Amino acid sequence: MEAAKADFSVEMRRKEVVAAVLPMQEHWLPLSNLDLLLPPLDVGVFFCYKKPESSATGEDNIPFTFTSMVGALKKALAQALVSYYAFAGEVVKNTVGEPELLCNNCGVDFHEAFANIQLHDLNLYNPDESIQGKLVPNKNQGVLSVQATELKCGGLVVACTFDHRVADAYSANMFLVSWAEMAHSKPLSLLPSFRRSLLNPRHPGHYDPSMDSMYLPISALPPPNPCTQAVHLVSRIYYVEAEQLSELQVLASEAGQRKTKLESFTAFLWKMIAAVEGGSFKRCKMGIVVDGRTRLRGGEGKEGETMKTYFGNVLSIPFAEKTAGELRERPLSWAAEAVHNCLESAVTEEHFLGLIDWVEARRPEPTLAKIYAGSSSEEDCGPSVVVSSGQRFPVKKMDFGWGKAAFGSYHFPWGGDAGYVMPMPSPVGNGDWIVYMHLLKGQLEVIETQAAHLFRPLATHHLYF
Repeated sequence: MEAAKADFSVEMRRKEVVAAVLPMQEHWLPLSNLDLLLPPLDVGVFFCYKKPESSATGEDNIPFTFTSMVGALKKALAQALVSYYAFAGEVVKNTVGEPELLCNNCGVDFHEAFANIQLHDLNLYNPDESIQGKLVPNKNQGVLSVQATELKCGGLVVACTFDHRVADAYSANMFLVSWAEMAHSKPLSLLPSFRRSLLNPRHPGHYDPSMDSMYLPISALPPPNPCTQAVHLVSRIYYVEAEQLSELQVLASEAGQRKTKLESFTAFLWKMIAAVEGGSFKRCKMGIVVDGRTRLRGGEGKEGETMKTYFGNVLSIPFAEKTAGELRERPLSWAAEAVHNCLESAVTEEHFLGLIDWVEARRPEPTLAKIYAGSSSEEDCGPSVVVSSGQRFPVKKMDFGWGKAAFGSYHFPWGGDAGYVMPMPSPVGNGDWIVYMHLLKGQLEVIETQAAHLFRPLATHHLYF
């Protein structure tokens, strides 16, 4: 493991508000039932760029400088917000206490900063030290906040923080790609759809009773559990090679049915988490985020095409639960089969339509995915972890005119008791993964000790140079 890099300071030099370049009529945009499943959480994402080559020139043959790059970012952002106007609005509670989106073009806070550190010295393995509160901005108002930070070497970090109630990662990825396309004066490859009617509840609504085991109203949350009161999760970023993923997939598929890389990875992580537990009867929960866009409307025809560009949350989080003893003793293929069966229950159109109806039956009371709720019983108080696939993360497309990103990652230290893991493609584009993990320190120590061959702390040589 590389030694931790020296600490550094960040100087905030300027802040302004960037609004959509065209005026728009103020209007209200309701959040869908699937949006309402999300509590008020902010999600961060960042991209690192090396210093542009000396031969590179920007608009009107002017050499790239921090000033010119920031100017290009702001101009493209103002243009992108015309189509992605939800990111220029603000979330306000309505008369029954539910959040709604006021599309008023109040704009996006844009911060300019300087960090006295070089790109190759950034300790990206430990984003709590190098990213949190320094390079990824805190969002104080609105839906989206942006920060551009000049590094001592002439490199650049572009980071965003957005309200998860308004957008999931798929929606944010659409916006990020559109922002980069605007910087090149290209037509947008995807125009976002805000047709909330696509996620309207049915009348009469109906859902499978199993939905009650996956989600619950806030009023049904269990009382705080003493064994989670001192929980403190930390963030780390790892590099996983494609060859290791393929070997994992072979082991996970030994039961006969070929498992996906994500299923195999999730099963392996589940077994690692169980290895931390001292007792064999502690219940270990593993959730997997499922995107419903390809499930709703069958993913075909005009409605299916609209769902591909739908902006908002279209997520469900099914989870499986096994004892620590079972997970330690059984082979990887057994755990992978449990992950596969868990996903099977949520990859249908009926599951998402039922979830929409389930929320409708409980409005206006807030609801929550049950895996985040914990347990009131100290006897079965085992760990809970959610894995979210970030394979659509568009790191290779994030070129604003001065070259591709050397590195990019989501950053989501959400503050709850459950862990969060997101595998993303390496910017090298060779099948390797970048894996962001937000877990207990003890869990990470076991992973780094027992699976050092798989999870390698992110180092400078992993960046795209």
